[in-house]
Amino acid sequence: MSIKFCSLSSGSSGNCQYVETDNIRILIDAGFSGKKIEELLSSIDVCPTSIDYIFVTHEHLDHIKGVGVLSRRYDIPIYANKNTWLAMDKKIGNIKEKNIKIFTTGKHFNINDISIQPINIFHDASEPVAYVIYYKNRKISILTDTGWVSDSIMDNIRASDLYLIESNHDLQMLKNGRYPWALKQRVMSSRGHLSNDDAGEVLGKVLKGKGETVLLGHLSKDNNIPDLAIDTVRESVGEKGLNTLKDIKLGLTYRERHTKIYKL
Repeated sequence: MSIKFCSLSSGSSGNCQYVETDNIRILIDAGFSGKKIEELLSSIDVCPTSIDYIFVTHEHLDHIKGVGVLSRRYDIPIYANKNTWLAMDKKIGNIKEKNIKIFTTGKHFNINDISIQPINIFHDASEPVAYVIYYKNRKISILTDTGWVSDSIMDNIRASDLYLIESNHDLQMLKNGRYPWALKQRVMSSRGHLSNDDAGEVLGKVLKGKGETVLLGHLSKDNNIPDLAIDTVRESVGEKGLNTLKDIKLGLTYRERHTKIYKL
């Protein structure tokens, strides 16, 4: 028995993560058209009719674009907190009452053979969350779209077997780039996005060096370079005595394609 994880896509153009156990298949966000998400699932040989639930992190379009379409097309229940439901209600269209599932941020709940803890994060949305997923003795933390990682967040994600953590931008590239100043300020703010340096600092504090898998997510197309993100995080965790070739498995997510399927 195992839990599988695959990032189908991660970035400002759309986000969708896939989690599977022997008894459940879920999506974390569905930020593309229904057709695109069907294609992404097909690329890993998963039929959309087999998806049991969709979990929403927050109401921005790159996370919810296909949520309503998929729910109506395949009768899939959607989980989100109350404030996210209120914020995305008009964006995703009519949803059957039986498919509207509301959780309380911070409280664990169980579905089939997994336990899920939605945790509060810091982003310019109504009530954004990260998800920590437990399956038997395995733990996955999915943390993107946050401008700051508090001690409480680190306590919640620590000791995960797999981390998907945002590594959105290189600070100098962002400052020197073409974005308007107001947008630069938003991205850099505590309710914006994590930089490569931020990701490295957080990982240096939570990693144990026991073979954890780390995937860097939500990389900016304009303000980051994949190799730069990897090198920055590698250097940062190296300062904590962790070797990314021996102690952890460090990799990337992609905007235009899926990662491999990680089996824990």
